[in-house]
Amino acid sequence: MTGAPAEATRFRHFHDQLGALKARLLDMSERAEALVETAVEALLAHDMAKAERVLAGDRDVDALEIQVEALAVELLALQQPMARDLRFIISAIKVSSDLERVGDHAVNIAQSAIRLSKLAAPPGPAPALEDMARRARKMLSDALDAFVRADGVLGREVCRADDQVDALHDSVFRILLTHMMADPRTINASLEYLLVSRNLERVADLATNIGEDAVYLAEGKTIKHNLEHAGDPRPPREPR
Repeated sequence: MTGAPAEATRFRHFHDQLGALKARLLDMSERAEALVETAVEALLAHDMAKAERVLAGDRDVDALEIQVEALAVELLALQQPMARDLRFIISAIKVSSDLERVGDHAVNIAQSAIRLSKLAAPPGPAPALEDMARRARKMLSDALDAFVRADGVLGREVCRADDQVDALHDSVFRILLTHMMADPRTINASLEYLLVSRNLERVADLATNIGEDAVYLAEGKTIKHNLEHAGDPRPPREPR
C-alpha cells in the first residue's frame, strides 16, 4: 500500500510546482505592466527618475524569465506531464519570453523619454499615447488572466482588442507626420514619439500572443496566423 501515498505525494508536489509556475508568471506580468506604465509616465511628465527606475526594473523581469524557464524544464523532465498540463508548461516558456520582451519595450520607451528630455520637443500626441498605453496594459493583464485560468473566451477578446491599439498607432503616425511636414524642426522629437507608439503597439502584439496561447491551452486550437480559419477568404494577420 506504500505506492498510493507516494503517488499522492508526487501529485501534490506536481500541483504545488504548477502553482509556483503560475505565480511567477503573474508576478512577471504585473512587473512588466508596471514598467510600461512607469515608462509612459516618465515620458509625459519628463520625469527622468522614473525613466531610470524602468531601466533598473527590467532586470527583475529578466530574472523572473530565467526562474520560469528553469521551473518549467524541471516539471517537464521530472513529472512527465500530459494533456493540458503539458500544454500549459510548454506555453508558459513562450509566455515568459513574451513578458520579457514587454519589459524590453518599456525600456525602449524610457530611453525615448530620456532622449526627448534633451530636445526642445513640442508636445507630442499625449492623449493617444496614454490611451494606447492604457489599452496595451489591460490587454496584457487580461491575457495573463486568460492564460492562467485557461479562459479561451477572454483570450479571444484580447486578440480582438489588438485592432484598437493598431488604429491608435496609425492615428499617432498621421498626427506626427503632419507635425513634421509643417515644421521640420520637430522631426527628431516626432520620430521619438513615433518610436514610443511603435513600442506600445508591440506590447499589444505580445499580449495578443499570450491571448492566443490561452486559446490553445483552453481549446487545443491554434489561432495564430489565422490557422483556425484555413480556407477562410479573410487575409491572415500581419506576422509579429
